[in-house]
Amino acid sequence: MHTILLVSLVITAVSLVAFVLLQQGKGADAGAAFGSGASATVFGARGSSSFLSRATAVLATLFFGLAMALAWISQAPQVPESVAERFPQTRDTPAPVEEAVEDEEPTPPADGG
Repeated sequence: MHTILLVSLVITAVSLVAFVLLQQGKGADAGAAFGSGASATVFGARGSSSFLSRATAVLATLFFGLAMALAWISQAPQVPESVAERFPQTRDTPAPVEEAVEDEEPTPPADGG
């Protein structure tokens, strides 16, 4: 799942960069106002600005959603990959036994009695 989301994020990022670079700048509208053949384009008289703007917005939203999904998945606890990792390794070794330390002589009381 992580790999699929990561590949989708990379494809979305490359597509987003391409769509941003295909858009015309603000200064390009002045040439289109004098009839430079904009009505004969594939996208109609308005040109490709509305299509590219909407596609860029959709790709940006998709990119943000994929990035958030990847961040959420990376924070989730990892599932063990093999059956041996699912069970804790226990050994039947006895716990170390502590030896009791006995005082040789009890300490006399401090009041001198």
